Amino acid sequence: MYRQLREEKVFKDPVHNYVHVQDEIIWSLINTSEFQRLRRIRQLGTSYLTFHGAEHSRFSHSLGVYEITRRIISQFERANYADWPREEGMVALCAALLHDLGHGPFSHSVEQAFQMHHEDWTCRILLGDTEVRSVLRRMGDDFPDKVAAVIRKDYEQPIVVNLVSSPLDADRMDYLLRDAYFTGVNYGTIDMDRILRMLRPYKGRIVVKDSGMHAVEDYLMSRYQMYWQIYFHPVTRSSEIILRQIFKRAKALYEQGHRFKFLPEPLPSLFNRTMTVQDYLQLDEALVQTAFMQWRKETDELLGELCSRFIDRKLYKYVEMDSLDMETIEEIRAAFDKAGLNPEYDLEIDFPTDLPYDVFRPDGEGREKQLLLLDRQERLREISEVSDIVRSISGLQRGKFHLYFPDDKVLAVIDDLPREIAELFVEQH
Repeated sequence: MYRQLREEKVFKDPVHNYVHVQDEIIWSLINTSEFQRLRRIRQLGTSYLTFHGAEHSRFSHSLGVYEITRRIISQFERANYADWPREEGMVALCAALLHDLGHGPFSHSVEQAFQMHHEDWTCRILLGDTEVRSVLRRMGDDFPDKVAAVIRKDYEQPIVVNLVSSPLDADRMDYLLRDAYFTGVNYGTIDMDRILRMLRPYKGRIVVKDSGMHAVEDYLMSRYQMYWQIYFHPVTRSSEIILRQIFKRAKALYEQGHRFKFLPEPLPSLFNRTMTVQDYLQLDEALVQTAFMQWRKETDELLGELCSRFIDRKLYKYVEMDSLDMETIEEIRAAFDKAGLNPEYDLEIDFPTDLPYDVFRPDGEGREKQLLLLDRQERLREISEVSDIVRSISGLQRGKFHLYFPDDKVLAVIDDLPREIAELFVEQH
């Protein structure tokens, strides 16, 4: 049942100034244990080891996405646009607030380590025996399923999905602004007020009035710069690699029957893939970092070394290469093995397109991946058709291969490596 709060609640926010909560269901959702857990999950994973201000949480980002969505819906309703289904407003607001509910510690790094997807866990939490589901059911028994359908992107009203997940959605607008603010860069400072004024509901999706094209160009340029300067940062990638290697080693030891000195729940269920929703909700960064602190004293030297590197920020160094083929990779691995190094843990090859972020591509999968402009004759055009700026950066690949390695260990055996391979790893010095 829908009810408004007697008195509006507000959160002071460094990005949006204030986050306004007027509905009882939104206030109740914020106060569930599942949503409060997001305070203990950093928005940018291990980026705090590169940008020391990047300590903001999934909690604050989720509030920001909700606030942007609230503003868009309020604008649509004030203008009384016929293409906006007013009855879907609360579904959209709840989906915006809860879209990241299933993120685990260090976000995408843990997803990659255990082949998990936070959207799947979000839906399991929404539909499981949780406080969140109990609150959502106040709107009707089928309401949790509606919100989960938005998260899965198969909701019967695509325009609602568009608000939360599209090339120009509330999620992206908030994380660009918020991540730029907390990392201390200027790339993400977009004119969000102008963009929001130019948004229109049109035939089942969100489009942009063509007079707002320049503000959208600026948004896409900011997004491009943020991906390459923040999200694809090679030092952050180094910390993510070590994080994944810690989990890889710990999981291997668990499967071998290693007797850990410290192995708190729910880590065993994470390793053997038997996690329930209640197990998953126990996972946060405080628990994981506590485990890492204790694992530094484990009898397995490799696990202890990896944990110490992560905790003390003794990250892997890297060298850049314009191209790299499988034959060269195998030669390097063989040389490492012969010199007494462990190529499974002492060498990682990375290319930025492997990351869970994507730059804007106008020729993406279907029209839902396109950013459409609406002219006065109500014709839709993909933005790259009319913008030279967008066309010049769309899908541009400017990444290089990076070879990551523990420089102290590699330099200790540098004389045992073939000259042509040794030269790759001493160039940086």
